Parts: sequence; C-alpha cells; structure tokens
Amino acid sequence: MSLTIEKNTVVSLQYELFDEAGALIEKTDAPITYLHGGYDGIFPRVEAELNGKQSGHACVIPLTPDEAFGDYDKALIRSEPRNLFPKNVAVGMQFQGTAQGSDHIAVYTVTEVGTDSVVVDANHPLAGKTVKFSCTVTEVRKATPEEVTHGHVHGAGGHHH
Repeated sequence: MSLTIEKNTVVSLQYELFDEAGALIEKTDAPITYLHGGYDGIFPRVEAELNGKQSGHACVIPLTPDEAFGDYDKALIRSEPRNLFPKNVAVGMQFQGTAQGSDHIAVYTVTEVGTDSVVVDANHPLAGKTVKFSCTVTEVRKATPEEVTHGHVHGAGGHHH
C-alpha cells in the first residue's frame, strides 16, 4: 500500500510549469524532492493540493502571483553607476546585492546597459504572472528524524551537509 502525503513525509514529483497561454516555462529532467508539512520546500498552494494524495497522483494547479513568484515590484528596479560593473556587463547577467535599507541579499538581473548607468531588476522573472504547475507524484516516504529536525530532505535529491 502506498504512503499518503502528510506532514513529515518526503514527496518526490515530476513537474512542468506553464505560463497563462500554456507555453512551457520549465520542466524537470528528474524528480524534485521536498519535505511536506510547512517547511517551505514547495509553493504552499501545491503542498495543500497534494496533502492526502499518494504516489501516482497527477494534477494541474493554477498559481496566482501571490501564490507563486509574487507581484512585480517596481521598487526592486535600480539604476546604478556603470563603473560599479565589469567592463563586459551585458543584459541578462546576474549579480548579488543588498536592497537599499535592507540586509537582505537579492539577485539582480541586468535589464539595460547604458554609457553611464546599468539598470538592474531584483524581481523574479515570473513575478506578476499567473502560472500553471502540472505535477505527478512519483514517490512518498516517511521523513527521517534528522530530516524533520533540519526541516529539509537529505540524500539523493535533497540537501547535503
């Protein structure tokens, strides 16, 4: 008999992520694995939909921006002096930095390179977009006591210390 997905189970699943028009954005080559039960290993809405299901369960879950990658925030766009960047800076490059007035490290993507300035954006590329999360559960197992204590999966497909 297959184990039911509940708090402190480890869930493995294949997934595909689609935009609102149905275009494929991302697809797993191998199953991803997360610790189920509020450990922030997967979108909370997906976790809620999978609760009580078993291996083999397949579903498509629409996720609004607030359930997935957040709303697009214009305050996360910054224009910085060009001399703060390497000479070969180009659109699409990414840099880590702190947001003004915060010690939170964010990933900034270069969106524009000018003569005197570089525009960077810390929004997730899918911020502000509704997406469809399509998945199939491939395995469910009980989490080890160590995984529960640490709040994440260990071993194959999980975190390594």
